[in-house]
Amino acid sequence: MVAMILGVIVGYACNTLAGSPAEAKEIASYFGILTDIFLRLIKMIIAPLVFATLVSGLAGMGDSKTVGRIGVKALGWFVGASLCSLTLGLVFANLLHPGANLGVPLPDVSSTVGLKTSALNLKDFITHVFPKNIFEAMAANEILQILVFAVFFGLALGHLHNQAARGLVNTMEEVVHVMLKVTDYVMRFAPFGVFGAVAGIITTQGLGMLTVFGKLLIAFYVTLAVLWAVLILAGYFVLGKEVFRLLKLVRSPMLLGFSTASSESAYPKLMEQLEKFGIRDRITGFVLPLGYSFNLDGSMIYTTFAALFVAQAYGIELSIATQITMLLVLMVSSKGIAGVPRASLVVVAAVLPMFNLPEAGLLLVLGIDHFLDMGRTVTNVLGNAIATAVVAKWENGIDPVDETLAEVEDALPVAGDSLAPNVV
Repeated sequence: MVAMILGVIVGYACNTLAGSPAEAKEIASYFGILTDIFLRLIKMIIAPLVFATLVSGLAGMGDSKTVGRIGVKALGWFVGASLCSLTLGLVFANLLHPGANLGVPLPDVSSTVGLKTSALNLKDFITHVFPKNIFEAMAANEILQILVFAVFFGLALGHLHNQAARGLVNTMEEVVHVMLKVTDYVMRFAPFGVFGAVAGIITTQGLGMLTVFGKLLIAFYVTLAVLWAVLILAGYFVLGKEVFRLLKLVRSPMLLGFSTASSESAYPKLMEQLEKFGIRDRITGFVLPLGYSFNLDGSMIYTTFAALFVAQAYGIELSIATQITMLLVLMVSSKGIAGVPRASLVVVAAVLPMFNLPEAGLLLVLGIDHFLDMGRTVTNVLGNAIATAVVAKWENGIDPVDETLAEVEDALPVAGDSLAPNVV
């Protein structure tokens, strides 16, 4: 927030003092150094983050009949929720046009900092998905090719039961933790990227850009509200009135996720509250971690919304066929999103060039991305809570609990919350 405010002040001063548009553009180019560094850091973590997240998640599924049955049910719900989220993002971005009439000039070629930007038709897309060399795919940040290899690698690793394979699974799980920490380090540079992005835009465009930010924020939260209603309604069809008790129990982890803009920060408290709801540990312990890799509804709805916002901002027309293709691409690529602050920017940055959209357009939303991230994070927490409860209901894995005791327990101080499962 401080960086955004400073960016507005400095950008407005530079815009006012600049003698000509050319001079303003020259000044803005120096702010671009910060944003280019931030973009490079984001792209640096794309390949290892997506690969490690998918491999560890798939390898951890195991191959027993029970785990397979629960996994199929969970993934079926995740796919349905993903399609719903992505479709809503696409529909409302077309209805509300948050980036229309922005009139931002296309960025220089140097702004793309190395990503392949050629557009794909459907035929090329299908063949392009499959990698011919995984190292080449990682070097070029070809996210879909990395995903295909990760699926093969993770499933194969999950079917091996020797000591060496188990050691490799443990190694991949540790790599995930390392990459989450690396992502956290990268995101700490975000304030500098925010300052450079806002200052550069205001320097060249003036304060009129802020009205577009406000329109984007309102439009995105309206879209999230519709997604909430759809998720709760879907949960009601399976859980009945119990879905409202679930919503009451998960209020605190949702507030925690909203305030920190991190789904990971809400994970321990969310697991605890799901136990109070009566969901058995074996289901919570399997479905919830899987959901944190495959079911981030708020992050997914943001990817289509942000991509179309960038297209509208630069006046680039996308056909319905192209938008549907983008939806399918994001359907797959969003499965590598990690539950850390602003990680969905990684997926958006990787997908934009595939549809000939300037990746530098991501900088347009960077200034208010924290506020957008708060909304999509609380949606991620809600979506995973409902998904876990639904799968538990299908598996008859919800035990009756004393509702009064659960409410009293929920009111205890945070320091006593660790006692909750034993008390119930």
